[in-house]
Amino acid sequence: MIHKKSREDIKRMRHAGHIVALVHKEMKRVIEPGISTKELDSIAYGIIRQNKAQPTFLGYNGFPANICTSINHQVVHGIPAEDVILKEGDIVSVDVGATYAGLVGDSAWTYAVGKIDAELQRLMNATEEALFSAIKQMREGHVLDDVSGAVELTAQREKLGIVRQYGGHGVGRRMHEDPFLFNYKVGDKTVLKQGYAIAIEPMLNLGADEVAVEADNWTVSTVDKKASAHFEHSVLVTDSEPLVLTQLIPDGLT
Repeated sequence: MIHKKSREDIKRMRHAGHIVALVHKEMKRVIEPGISTKELDSIAYGIIRQNKAQPTFLGYNGFPANICTSINHQVVHGIPAEDVILKEGDIVSVDVGATYAGLVGDSAWTYAVGKIDAELQRLMNATEEALFSAIKQMREGHVLDDVSGAVELTAQREKLGIVRQYGGHGVGRRMHEDPFLFNYKVGDKTVLKQGYAIAIEPMLNLGADEVAVEADNWTVSTVDKKASAHFEHSVLVTDSEPLVLTQLIPDGLT
């Protein structure tokens, strides 16, 4: 069942989303060769707690960290560690969730570590484009397949693999709510209505679609070990333009 968000829910989700955006702003600043993913995790935790929120991921189904850090061929759910050091030419997806007053903000971004090669840049650009193309479809009266199809079209044009076992999801009082959102068309004609909030998260690969869970029972990686990129925003259907909930509020938190 899809739950419409009330005015108070939306206010709190925007607050949570602002905190998530603050984390990403700092990630963009500090990510460079030589930093460990554990240090990124600690920085994120500090920002979330300083803003009177809780890290949504910590303890979620037993997840042992505050954020997910997935490097190169890792797609999602990578666990930060002191001995995992970012290197020149890597790309790293940082997935962040913050819960404020019972409501969740959830967003991921893929960052270049120093200078990266042209193919990795193409992958990142296309995956980010897929996200924003999908956001444009988050309008009242459209259907879920319109959102999914926008991701698929970008992937097909760029000849990129699409991660099919994982996708977007409703978000609100829980991190994962209905509906599930595929990153390709499946014939889902669920009509979008004002008040629906969905975390849209394209995951596209330089190689094939196939992914598998690694031995830590969390990290998802491409089977062919080719790079993957991941971008995500939580987005609200309104009576006009889609509202990105996981962005900085210009005047700060109110």
